[in-house]
Amino acid sequence: MSEQEVLTPLWEVFIRPRNGLSHKHVGSLHAADEELALQAARDVYTRRGEGTSIWVVPSHAITASDPEAAGETFEPTASKVYRHPTFYEIPDEVENI
Repeated sequence: MSEQEVLTPLWEVFIRPRNGLSHKHVGSLHAADEELALQAARDVYTRRGEGTSIWVVPSHAITASDPEAAGETFEPTASKVYRHPTFYEIPDEVENI
C-alpha cells in the first residue's frame, strides 16, 4: 500500500449522465471523507456538465465477483430458458415492447 492510500481512502465514482437513468462508474479518487470525495468527483469528472447526479462509494465497501470464475458464476442462468422471453408470442396489436 502506498502512503497516499494509508492517509486517504480510495473512493469509486459513479455519474448519472443527462441522457440516462443509471449511474456509470467513471473512475476512482482519494479523499479524506465523503464530502471531500463528492467535491473532488464533481471537480474531476463533471467539468463539462456531464452528469446530473454523483455517487461516491468507499472502494473497500464494494464486493465483486471474480472474473476468472465467470463460468461458474453466470453459466447456471443460461440453462434456465424460462427466464428469457424468447418463447413468448407477441400479439400483432402490440407495436412496441
